[in-house]
Amino acid sequence: MTEPMSKSYQVIIVGGGPAGLTAGLYCSRSRLSTLLVERGIVGGQIVNAERVENYPGFPQGISGMELVQLIHQQASGYGLEVLSSDVTGAVPGERWHRVSTGEGDLQAGAVIIASGSRYRRLGVPGEDEVVGRGVSYCATCDGPLFKGKAVAVVGGGDAAITEALYLSRFASSVKVIHRRDQLRASRVIQERGMAEPKGELVWNTVVAGIEGDGSVRQVSLRNVKDARITTLAVGGVFVAIGSEPNSAIWRGIMPLDERGYIITNEAMETEIPGMFAAGDVRHNSARQAITAAGDGATAAIAAERFLSS
Repeated sequence: MTEPMSKSYQVIIVGGGPAGLTAGLYCSRSRLSTLLVERGIVGGQIVNAERVENYPGFPQGISGMELVQLIHQQASGYGLEVLSSDVTGAVPGERWHRVSTGEGDLQAGAVIIASGSRYRRLGVPGEDEVVGRGVSYCATCDGPLFKGKAVAVVGGGDAAITEALYLSRFASSVKVIHRRDQLRASRVIQERGMAEPKGELVWNTVVAGIEGDGSVRQVSLRNVKDARITTLAVGGVFVAIGSEPNSAIWRGIMPLDERGYIITNEAMETEIPGMFAAGDVRHNSARQAITAAGDGATAAIAAERFLSS
């Protein structure tokens, strides 16, 4: 049996969103030595949400940042450690799993992967050249910069319509560009979007390109029904077309589905004993803060049982 390294924990959690923080809370409450490794701000993508209205226990809503700060505070009170670093690789073992970070190698008896997802890009000509100069993936972060400007939001789900509603506070007009002829957003969000006087829906349309000289000037649009190309003058483009899993380092280590999500069973177990996945990085996740937290709790309980077996 391989002996543990000097820096070893009973549980290492990769990722600090709602799934990772909840897993950390449960593991720490179980008196397991637990380290959470997060490359950026603890909290994950939800920190960009101005208001979370569907997390139980907050009838008036709560900002995403405040929500994760509360969970972090709660978990830290039970002894959760946090390391700010990248995870660069992992080597599963029979007893100890090695996790490589920018601060060196660590070992743990159980690893919970809660690395979440990242914003999906359009992948069209001109996008990369003006990211941060008119192209944004976070209205809460950048919306106030577009006061008095016409902007476009790409997408048709809850995130897209919520972004559009937030932008309507600052922008002169908000065009929502959607590739289908009906929205995917929940009914309540749709109703709010339809009632916004600054908003307008552009159906059956995709962005074919983004044009500008140093900043966004206009977008090229293609109608998916007749392939007709038009242009739309805007000062900003906000992309809200979903996300992709942060799972690249796990490829070749454990099975992923065709889209790169980690495959688990209902106990959040991967096929590697002692390695678990929770939240948005997991196959078939509902990609909601509350379900991510539930995944994290389930993974922590499964990890504790694994370590005691």
